[in-house]
Amino acid sequence: MKKKIQRSMILVIVTTIVVAYAITIVFIYGKIRTLVINDVENEAYYVASVANLSGESYINKISMNNFNCRVTLIKKDGSVLFDTEEDAGGMENHALRPEFLGAVNDGEGSSIRKSDTLDTDMYYYAIRLDNGDVVRLSKPLNDITKTALEFLPVMFTIAALMVLLAFFSSGHAAASIVAPINKLNLDNPLSNKTYPELNPLLHRIDDSNKEKAALADMRKEFSANVSHELKTPLTSISGYAEIIRDGIVKPSDIPKFSDRIVKESNRLLSLINDIIKLSELDEGKVEAQKENVDLFTLSRDIIERLSEKAQKNDIELSLSGEHCEVYGIRRILDEMIYNITDNAIKYNHKGGHVSIWAGRDMSGVSVVVTDDGIGIPDDQQERIFERFYRVDKSRSKELGGTGLGLSIVKHGAELHHAKVTVQSKVGEGTKMAVNFDIKR
Repeated sequence: MKKKIQRSMILVIVTTIVVAYAITIVFIYGKIRTLVINDVENEAYYVASVANLSGESYINKISMNNFNCRVTLIKKDGSVLFDTEEDAGGMENHALRPEFLGAVNDGEGSSIRKSDTLDTDMYYYAIRLDNGDVVRLSKPLNDITKTALEFLPVMFTIAALMVLLAFFSSGHAAASIVAPINKLNLDNPLSNKTYPELNPLLHRIDDSNKEKAALADMRKEFSANVSHELKTPLTSISGYAEIIRDGIVKPSDIPKFSDRIVKESNRLLSLINDIIKLSELDEGKVEAQKENVDLFTLSRDIIERLSEKAQKNDIELSLSGEHCEVYGIRRILDEMIYNITDNAIKYNHKGGHVSIWAGRDMSGVSVVVTDDGIGIPDDQQERIFERFYRVDKSRSKELGGTGLGLSIVKHGAELHHAKVTVQSKVGEGTKMAVNFDIKR
């Protein structure tokens, strides 16, 4: 970071110098041109005034030593009578030169053009004398490239000194900028007194720390819950098996004890299967391929599988809606709807009703499971998707289950970019909806 800041500062300085140099050259070039033009015009007025008073013989005595300009005397017909640099007899007629035409017609004229003799831009200024002849003065105008080259050594020296100074000063500045960042307390980021620009980052780090702490607590709680949930059926299995092994059970009780061992074994197997499912969802190791799944048909199959359980609990099951498809993993979608419906049956009362609706709505495709069971208290509705969390722990133990069903629903929804919503009132029932955004 320090080197990056240093490079950035040097780049800014170099860029500033280059831009300043370009602006300076343009400004100086403009000033030089203005000075040359003013100088030529002032001297032209002086020569013309003297020639009008003393005669053209004055002009014939002029040499380049007297003026900084080239002086040319031109007759009315354009022929050259005198020139301070060339033999007048060998010079071509100037009748068509723009500065000559301007002087003849308007009293004075000027032009800028490249001189064939000097191979550079010249400024020409001509004034008509009282006798009709024309006196013309001219002077070279340095082009902007030449002006830039003249100042280049000075600017290069200045630039080198500035870059050298910037190298050392930027190193010190970068170190002073980075020093407070290196001393940040990332365990308690909001306690740092540093640059205001870092506050959003520090707040994100603080949020991240809280999330990590929450995840750590969840892992601890999960480990404790898993240990407890595994230990309970294993203890029962071990106890009943030991009684049978030691022969201290009546022959008539063996079938009953064996049945308990089978039930606890199935409970243990269900728990392990659910933990494996959650692990797959957490780590993105779901191997099933996505396909178009009809949620209405899937819901109908789930009702058929749960119909026997519903009848035992005197619960009426119903299905409504329409055929609608989502692109997803059939096994996970089945597990989600099955778990929600299974909970609706478990936490209901005799003579209760559970309905499933599947179809399209304003937000996409949805599956809605509604029951008229015991309901969920408001302060617990956000926690029901936590692993091993049970609203009514005593009743949950009686009804069985692993406490992981709704966690699977939550992770399955995240996998399919779906949203799960819960509406519930204690004693009136629960409505749980899974909405799939089919635009994704």
